[in-house]
Amino acid sequence: MAPKVAIVIYSMYGHTATLAEAEKAGIEKAGGSATIYQIPETLSEDVLTKMHAPPKPDYPIASASTLTEYDAFLFGVPTRYGNFPGQWKAFWDTTGSIWAKGGLAGKYVGQFVAGSSPGGGQEVTVLNSLSTYVHHGLIFSMGHHLGAGTFSCPDGSRQPTNLEKETATIQGETFYNIVAKAFN
Repeated sequence: MAPKVAIVIYSMYGHTATLAEAEKAGIEKAGGSATIYQIPETLSEDVLTKMHAPPKPDYPIASASTLTEYDAFLFGVPTRYGNFPGQWKAFWDTTGSIWAKGGLAGKYVGQFVAGSSPGGGQEVTVLNSLSTYVHHGLIFSMGHHLGAGTFSCPDGSRQPTNLEKETATIQGETFYNIVAKAFN
């Protein structure tokens, strides 16, 4: 039986979405498949317009119950001061009843990140995310030594490089190979 994998992201300027597509390509290269979801936006259209954010990608919106339908996850998390952005925090706040039932315990998780600049807290974001994953009983495996990441510049103008996308593909492939071993 093949593991069912979801890639769940938040992407304001498209950087995390670009890496999600590369992660998915890596999973497919390893013989698996994945569905990309995005978490709900918490900012108003007016605020997003003032921030010059492009339209959201055309991925289905994840709910807390979406997580119960999958065996493994790659979470795309842009860093905000070394932590989840508010949208991700709001999403995790909806998972209390799943946590109370142990609904995610034993499932696999990995993470990839985006930040505005070097030194922007990408590694710390991954480390700070671990507390949430551990509380849910998720098994953490990056699939790559640090996980994939990209820089966007504060205004979102820098796009992921080919090397950053390649790193994400390698992470997706490696992550899937690790998770698939548990299902053989």
